[in-house]
This record gives sequence, C-alpha cells and structure tokens, in this order.
Amino acid sequence: MTKEELITKIAGDAKITKVQAKAALGAVVESVMKTLKKGGKLSLVGFGTFSISKRKARTGRNPQTGKPIQIKAKKVAKFKAGKQLSEFVNK
Repeated sequence: MTKEELITKIAGDAKITKVQAKAALGAVVESVMKTLKKGGKLSLVGFGTFSISKRKARTGRNPQTGKPIQIKAKKVAKFKAGKQLSEFVNK
C-alpha cells in the first residue's frame, strides 16, 4: 500500500476528505519522528512500539572488492509489533 492509497483508505473509513486524511497522517508521522529524534519511544497499545536503537561501529566488507571497511556507529528507528497486531497477522 502506498501513502496515497493509505490516505484514500483513511478518508473513506473515517468519512473525512482526503485533504483532512493527509493532514492527519502527516501529523502522526511527524509526531513519531519528533518523538524518536528526542530519544523517546512511542507505544500504541495493541499495535506496537516505535523506538530508537544504537548500532555500534563495526567492521564490514566491501562486497565488490572484499576489503574490510569501517561502518560508523549510528542510531536506527525500530518497530516492535504489539501482541494484537502479531496475532492478527498470524491468523
């Protein structure tokens, strides 16, 4: 599903305009990004939890040459599905 398809689905299900649905989705996405940027985590009970994980610096390999390369440490966004979502997907 694309972002536009999601906006159309939200608009239809909530009986609102596509403009309103796009604004609502944008607000949710922005809120998640701002929360993660601050180092926080966002939990939606039954759906899942968005959080930040730190990856340590490590040595990798260039797949073309096989030479070792240094990969810098970085923060990555992480999502852990909630129980309700996991059960729904695995039915």
